Amino acid sequence: MIEVLVVDDDTRVARVNAAYVEKVPGFHVAGEAHSAAEALRRVEEQPQLDLVLMDHYLPDETGLAVVQEMRRRGHQTDVIMVTAARDITTVQAAMRQGALQYLVKPFAFAGLRAKLEAYAELRRTLDGGGEAEQAEVDKIFGALSAPTEPDLPKGHSPTTAELVRQALMNSEGPLSAQEIAERTGVSRQTAQRYLKLLERTGRARLTLKYGDAGRPEHRYVWATRA
Repeated sequence: MIEVLVVDDDTRVARVNAAYVEKVPGFHVAGEAHSAAEALRRVEEQPQLDLVLMDHYLPDETGLAVVQEMRRRGHQTDVIMVTAARDITTVQAAMRQGALQYLVKPFAFAGLRAKLEAYAELRRTLDGGGEAEQAEVDKIFGALSAPTEPDLPKGHSPTTAELVRQALMNSEGPLSAQEIAERTGVSRQTAQRYLKLLERTGRARLTLKYGDAGRPEHRYVWATRA
């Protein structure tokens, strides 16, 4: 599990963001902080933290000042800025201080999910260690560029797309179109259509299950689980 600290001066917003994080497979909220001092204290006390979702406007100091102090103290915990600050100076400073992502408030769950999934992909890419050729380097930097939620083609329902997506995300292993249909209440043909869409947009990956005879069964897994 990727352990996350949610930092926001507004306790209500922090709770909402924490709930969002918990909905993304592979992520766990290790705590919340509502000031710069509390954020630094939690980073000091929780060495298992992997990621900080950092607000910029905190009551006692800016989020970027917290990041700078973290680095000064030797903490290499990754940071994604989640803030209403949208001036170029702040964005540039965040880049220079090593923030991996920058998400501007207000945002929907899909926006944060895309950033977290890109971060998870980056961690998987880096876990291999060793040396990297140019292709691997491009993949590492490309993992930071989370795709935006794709627009649905004409004739596709956002509600059905979300049902299929949730079924895949909540599954412990690959699912067939028939299994998705049974879990969501849609027809097998409809499930297949939405699964192919998720595969084309990189949200799901296709696997093949070979039986004793006949064509292999197409099974799909959510991309962050493959």
